[in-house]
Amino acid sequence: MIDFMKYLRLNRIGLVCLIIVVCCPAVALAQSGEAPLGSQTLGRAYWHVFVAYAIAWLLVACWLASISRRLGRVEGRVDDSVDD
Repeated sequence: MIDFMKYLRLNRIGLVCLIIVVCCPAVALAQSGEAPLGSQTLGRAYWHVFVAYAIAWLLVACWLASISRRLGRVEGRVDDSVDD
């Protein structure tokens, strides 16, 4: 926390933004509009966005599995060379 305060003292723009947020919280709050947050809806169906996120997570999971398989092969080679 002390490093953050030191950073804010050096970075005057960050300090000014922090002061504005503290003094005028209504400026920083997205919920301060006329409609309450609970009554907001997406309007149209955004199923394609959810499908895109699912595909992205699937690709990341496959990438991690590929990395772990390759790392296992490398560890096996290292173990074999150490045993020799």
